[in-house]
Amino acid sequence: MKDFRKLKPSFLPIVGLLAITLSGCRQPSQANAPTATEPLQVSFEQSTPAVDAYDYVEVTAKVGQPRVQNPFTDATLNGWFESADGRKRWNVEGFCDSEKGTAFRIRFMPPAPGDYRYSVEYREGQGHAVSAGRFHANDGHRRGLLRIDPEHRWHFLWEGTGEHYFFNGTTAYWLMGWKDESIIRSSIERLQRLKINRMRVTIAGRTNVFYGEAVMNAANWTVNVTPWPTKDASDTYHPGFDYTRLDVAYWQKFDRALRFAREHDMVFSIVFDMNDSRSHPDAGSEDERRFFRYAVARFSAFSNITWDLGDDLDSYRDDAWAHTTGTLVEEWDPYHHLATSHPVRNAHQDRRADWFGFTSFQEWSRNQHAFMLKERLRQRLLFHIIPQTNEEYGYEDHYPLWAEGLGSESADTLRRTAWDIVMAGGYQTTGESTRRGTNILPDTGGGWMNGRGDDTMTMLEGYGHMVDFFTSFHWWETDPHDELVSGGNYCLAKPGEIYAIYLPRGGKTRVELKSGRYGTGWFNPSTGDRISLPDAIGRVWTSPPAPDNNDWALLLQRK
Repeated sequence: MKDFRKLKPSFLPIVGLLAITLSGCRQPSQANAPTATEPLQVSFEQSTPAVDAYDYVEVTAKVGQPRVQNPFTDATLNGWFESADGRKRWNVEGFCDSEKGTAFRIRFMPPAPGDYRYSVEYREGQGHAVSAGRFHANDGHRRGLLRIDPEHRWHFLWEGTGEHYFFNGTTAYWLMGWKDESIIRSSIERLQRLKINRMRVTIAGRTNVFYGEAVMNAANWTVNVTPWPTKDASDTYHPGFDYTRLDVAYWQKFDRALRFAREHDMVFSIVFDMNDSRSHPDAGSEDERRFFRYAVARFSAFSNITWDLGDDLDSYRDDAWAHTTGTLVEEWDPYHHLATSHPVRNAHQDRRADWFGFTSFQEWSRNQHAFMLKERLRQRLLFHIIPQTNEEYGYEDHYPLWAEGLGSESADTLRRTAWDIVMAGGYQTTGESTRRGTNILPDTGGGWMNGRGDDTMTMLEGYGHMVDFFTSFHWWETDPHDELVSGGNYCLAKPGEIYAIYLPRGGKTRVELKSGRYGTGWFNPSTGDRISLPDAIGRVWTSPPAPDNNDWALLLQRK
């Protein structure tokens, strides 16, 4: 290949068009296919001459007459992208975007404003075609990728703007089961209005609908998603997937959902698969790695994603597999998005590995505060500080038989549980009720199973008040300091500056302060109302009684 870095700019076109005659290409078996002596016709198109940083530019290779039987296994599009000064380079893989192999695409997300150049190569058999180009990245003030805060490693921030990210998630697992994409878009918009900023969504997980929930499969929504071509999509456990190919229309629909979510600052936790599927490529096989690699090639240029190796992962994959696969995803992803896994048993997480960005626990007790403090300590003992999240601790109105005795799954119980988690310096993902029905009257809901809801579902309004409280101060600078308050209450503090206190049952509390004057006030977690109090002065302050016996929060900030 020529070294296009040495060419003058005038020889680097924005759109490259190539028709190259090559010999020695493999002979396809299909009738009327081009022979090895006929020209390999490939043209290249660049999507735009300029793009915002953290958006992406796309180069498409259009193949006139593909020579291969299976373009997903027998042809590739790869390239490099680099800053104009040559100081930074990214090796990027493309992907096939046509069942017949007539279109391949490669995407690059520039992480900073400036000029960039690239070279891409399409290859099938011994034949190949090359194109090069340039583009400019503007400063569009996009928030960019989600990263760990390097100064406060229990927390997240947006790489593009440096803003801190208060992780407030929900499960919308089979969001991509909707045939009507307007429902996908309206669900994202509704959740954003409710101050949700992260959704757990599967690529390949499929399951039965025997959860005791008000959901059924039908034409407009199904849990039987099809990332691969299938003989019988309606057969949950024996769909007859062809793992050597991909169902391009399904992946294109996922593209559109990701793009819409990105414009709404909504992060997708992309879950590759789940235990309930029972239909998986063999562990570690070429088919499985093709699936993972294709997802990374296709989606990594979206800034609004994190990776999840699989739901209930330890039910169908072992720890060695998770370490190997997580490491490969980190290697394949040019931008190294944060990644995690979601096992049944929390011990099965690769918490010291470089690829592992944050925990994704599954712990259903109603003693979340103690649990999260314990896991925070365990993480510290690993000498690898990363954010701690519990992404499965309950679903509204959902009563799994194995969780009997753990307490109510009401909206209010889960809201209070979320405060228990966050007051331990952690984050959470919740799930709304499915009781409004999907393909079952009144058919206006879907909740944790598909992300849709209606105005009767109010649980997330309470979570929104929690977001308002914590984002009103520098929560990322605080740490758990329950020893500073009395009465079994919880405290996050940056001693001498910030004291955020949660009283699960009202009452009053005694706070040990560093000397100074602090503005104080009550916050009602149920309504979001605030009540000002006189300043707190001195090294010890006792609050007045809370207005009632419900849960309340106090915020003290040094004046």
